[in-house]
Amino acid sequence: MLRLLGRKRPCFIRPFSSGFDADAISKTPVEDIRNIGVSAHVDSGKTTVTERILYYSGRISSIHDVKGKDGVGAKMDSMELERQRGITIKSAATTMFWGGKQLNLIDTPGHIDFTMEVERSLRVLDGAILVLCASSGVQTQTYTVNRQMERYNVPFVSFINKMDRAGADAYTTLQQMRNNMGLNAAFLYTPIGKEREFEGIVDVLGARCVYFEGAAGERVVYKDLPTSWEGEIIERRNELIECLSNVDEELGERYLMEEVINNTDIEHAIHRSVLARTFTPVLVGSALKNKGVQPLLDCVNRYLPDPSEVKDYALSVETEEKVEVDSSRDRSKPGVALAFKLEKGKFGQLTYMRIYQGCFRRGNTMVNVRTGDKTRVPRLVLMHSNETQEILEANAGDIVAMIGIDCASGDTFMDAAVPPKEQLSMESMFIPEPVISMTIKNLNSKDDKRFGDALNRFQKEDPTFKVEFNPENKQMVISGMGELQLDIYAERIRREYECEVELGTPTVNYRETVTKAVPFEVQYKRQSGGRGQYGFAHGVIEPLENNVGELEFVNEVTGGEIPNNFIKSVYKGVVEAMTEGALAGHRVAGIRFVLQGGKTHSVDSSDWAFSRVGYYAIKEHFVKEAVIVEPWVKVEVTAKGEHSGDVMQAISSRDGALKGLDYKEELCLIEADAPLQNMFGFTSDLRTRTSGTGIFNMEFSEHREVQSDLQNRLVSDYRDSDKYKNVGHSEYGV
Repeated sequence: MLRLLGRKRPCFIRPFSSGFDADAISKTPVEDIRNIGVSAHVDSGKTTVTERILYYSGRISSIHDVKGKDGVGAKMDSMELERQRGITIKSAATTMFWGGKQLNLIDTPGHIDFTMEVERSLRVLDGAILVLCASSGVQTQTYTVNRQMERYNVPFVSFINKMDRAGADAYTTLQQMRNNMGLNAAFLYTPIGKEREFEGIVDVLGARCVYFEGAAGERVVYKDLPTSWEGEIIERRNELIECLSNVDEELGERYLMEEVINNTDIEHAIHRSVLARTFTPVLVGSALKNKGVQPLLDCVNRYLPDPSEVKDYALSVETEEKVEVDSSRDRSKPGVALAFKLEKGKFGQLTYMRIYQGCFRRGNTMVNVRTGDKTRVPRLVLMHSNETQEILEANAGDIVAMIGIDCASGDTFMDAAVPPKEQLSMESMFIPEPVISMTIKNLNSKDDKRFGDALNRFQKEDPTFKVEFNPENKQMVISGMGELQLDIYAERIRREYECEVELGTPTVNYRETVTKAVPFEVQYKRQSGGRGQYGFAHGVIEPLENNVGELEFVNEVTGGEIPNNFIKSVYKGVVEAMTEGALAGHRVAGIRFVLQGGKTHSVDSSDWAFSRVGYYAIKEHFVKEAVIVEPWVKVEVTAKGEHSGDVMQAISSRDGALKGLDYKEELCLIEADAPLQNMFGFTSDLRTRTSGTGIFNMEFSEHREVQSDLQNRLVSDYRDSDKYKNVGHSEYGV
């Protein structure tokens, strides 16, 4: 019976492919392109997986250690800091071929501090590989990556890695994916053994064993399935069909009618369901032990979408309506490209581009839609980590880089021949707000220029890295997503710019918001001889659900009570006031500003007057119900079971709220929520309490209201500051 269900094939050895032809990418049909990312929680073996992908596809000729112990290091971690610390700091791109498909791959960081690298990568990718650790299972950053994939509607396949590790359990990890992440997931491959006894994998659809032989597991060998395992594989196949039948209408009908379902039916259903993000296939292996990566690549080819299967939209500059771009690689279509990542290169700025429509050929003229600046298409290159390979043109579906153009991350480029009214702007990426700040001091005034150049460069390259000067204490303040990110930038300034710098004590970035609706009526009226200034508007300021986002501006004005140009002015005034803060000088966030109506004067109304209307709606009305919120983080600690009590006490002493405690063999896993402000210095505290054996991960969770005594102190300090005295108050009359 099993042989009828599976497609039995004779045993054979499959060699890995070799060679790479950069010119071949212009000839690749769109259906043979896969734009994929590799994402994971830190220390799940993501970069090791990528290193094997490069090796088996023939893109590199040998495998190297992630931490650079062999003096070379993993190909995609090209920075010396990455190899020294054993983590990925910045995303890296490459292109390769596997099984007749062109894979444009981006390896992304796993640490939450570098989440912007994941955001901008997923923004331009069509599919992804989610890597999980078989021992640790679903972890904090796994949830974050899953949310990011959901934000950009990115389909993915899952790879449970590190099956050779102590405590590895693929079945428990699968249950966590289902129960904790809410994923509809099922095995395509199951493990043969685990931990030290992990030998290979079982192909559920093929009903066969798969082994990886040779010095680097380059020979994939298929063997017959032992009779004793047939019942298990039939059960896994039925489980797979049930998961698919629940979300795929075509297969579901056949399942209900009890029709025969063959492997081709299942594979088509997997492809449809993966594209719809209603199912994720699960594979297993150990990249470090060179097992399971080639079947993963086969699944990428078979189940993840090509660019033509993904709908990508741009906004019309003229009408602001959504327009679907054409990914057919038709060179007659006007070129559309998105600049999603900037980096300093040897020959000027290196700008990573995703081509969404048409063709960009070196020497042709293109225009930056945001600025209107026209320029020649400069040198076009394919990236291979930190190496470049020149090409003459890039077509829809390609991910390339341009050398020497001046632009910002998120800019859209088009053929210069397109009239301004027909120009399109690609939807940009989500940029999280910084949650932590530190002062930074240049210790040698002779290095001031290099110090300034470094700060300007990193701020341009990384939208989550902010720099500002505090005039009160005359200190430079840098802000970002975490201590590690800021520490890395300080170290890069020392190494790359030869500036000795010193970081101060970290502080969190508070935000101001409201917890209930606040109505407003604002009249701005000025008369000082000649033409005056007049604007009037009313509406309501509401909290955003879950305090997610900065500002949602809603225009409910009817009957032309306020002309469109003045509505834009109201928006500008709101943004200005939000940046300054209203209650305690901290940025306003998490609000919905609903403009409902207003009045104008035929002579005195102006853009300035209506910008002041928006400004004082925040300064004088929002402030009446404003509260201060602070960042909270999810904390995940792994330690020996004997230290569980000490660890929980350490978290509780920092006002943390325990969320879960689980024991796995000799280890305990503790989950908690805590204020970020109270978690500074937790590393050394944990090291002391666990005799150096405890480790923890932390990621931003949400903003919560601060305690009343802290809010009162923050407001009082702000009212006594020069910052408060230098902003306008109560300029308008109602």
